[in-house]
Amino acid sequence: MNTFLNCHSLAWVALRVFAGLLGMTLLVLTASAREKFDESKLEFIDNGTIKLGVSPDLGGAITYLSKSGSGKNVINNHDWGRQIQMSFFGGPVPYEEDGQKPKEHWEHIGWNPIQAGDDFGNGSKIVEFTKKETSLYLKCIPMQWPLNNLPGECTYESIIELKGNAVQVRCRLVNARSDKTQYPGRHQELPAVYANGEYYRLMTYRGNKPFTGDKLAQIPKKVGGGFPWKYWLATENWAALVNDDDWGLGIYKPNNSLFIGGFAGREGIGGTHDNATGYIAPLHTEILDHNITYEYDYSLILGSLDEIRGYAVKRGKSVMPPDWKFKSDRQHWHYQASGGKGTDAGWPITGSIELDLGKPGMAAMSPPTLWQAKDAPVLYLEAAFQTERTEAAVGWSNYNNEDHHPVFKPGNHAHFEIIGDGEFRIYRVDLSAEKSYRDALSYLYLKPVLQLEKGAWVKIKRIRLGK
Repeated sequence: MNTFLNCHSLAWVALRVFAGLLGMTLLVLTASAREKFDESKLEFIDNGTIKLGVSPDLGGAITYLSKSGSGKNVINNHDWGRQIQMSFFGGPVPYEEDGQKPKEHWEHIGWNPIQAGDDFGNGSKIVEFTKKETSLYLKCIPMQWPLNNLPGECTYESIIELKGNAVQVRCRLVNARSDKTQYPGRHQELPAVYANGEYYRLMTYRGNKPFTGDKLAQIPKKVGGGFPWKYWLATENWAALVNDDDWGLGIYKPNNSLFIGGFAGREGIGGTHDNATGYIAPLHTEILDHNITYEYDYSLILGSLDEIRGYAVKRGKSVMPPDWKFKSDRQHWHYQASGGKGTDAGWPITGSIELDLGKPGMAAMSPPTLWQAKDAPVLYLEAAFQTERTEAAVGWSNYNNEDHHPVFKPGNHAHFEIIGDGEFRIYRVDLSAEKSYRDALSYLYLKPVLQLEKGAWVKIKRIRLGK
């Protein structure tokens, strides 16, 4: 059996924008609803603690989760854009294929195959399926969301396993696109989770003392119309939608701090086919090459708020300062360059990432993560530079629990000397010497050269913070 879900979003969504390097999302909600799936066809697994169901008509999307024997589904299925399912975003924007153009309200969404099906009611096809007592394996060909009956040039796979009150999921995207352009990174939902209206309280930890029992935070519902979701840095890598009794559905995504979520509709009431819903998605900004194999994993936890947090704390309390090794992937780093051309040498990644230093403004940006300056006073960069330039720079963003954006203030940087002979070296940069490198930090920024140079490049094997 192959050893290897993410989601689209509200399908009563009439507008969704993933724009810019870090991805910006805009939704306008409508009252329209998709035809309901056939619940009699669901495939179930049950371990005596929780029961999970997937829909064969919707590419194996997770459409049911409850306590064993309760019959009370916590997952929202108002339309085909809810559930818990795989979904990815890429270029071009707008995306057109086989003579089809997206409707005006979907022009901004670009390339977007989703697991359940498309906006015209065509479900994604399962091509492999295996079920055991407490586990499932499935593989599907997703549909391009904004186009009519056009399969994506890719496959989605997932392994779903029940462990106590948790669902452990491993996911894989395998791209085989005929368009070989490398488009800049965009936000990816890894996955999106939609729960029923009863579970309206969005809880998380967003402070700078994770895994210590510090006070939790509630992400309040946005009011006043417009975009209903909020971004934040979940520094214990989890969030949950719970009811008034602090019971509900949580998601834990290892080493993933950037989250988006919220609640739309009437709070506190509503079942699986009703309009009101809560939403959570861990996010990474990722480049999805035409031939990429992209994998991720997550856990769903059904239980009390204490149980959900406890699951995350048990798995994250020994987290060390960041250590990114570019052996076979980008480690969730992405790039900036003038004109939106923030790309690298492409997939596969074989021991290092390679950047073209002839592109104006070329720089590399880390995924958000929390570390303490006292635990990581030194930056170690293993890289080979081919350039006539002699200086590079690194920057950092001080952690702010009210703002998920990286903020690289003028003083938040250090310059260091480089040797441009194309040989790999380990560069040691003493960050503790800089006055602004203090307390909690959240993003790292690497500018390999300070001036562009045609034909120059850098290959980066590893970026580590430590002592």
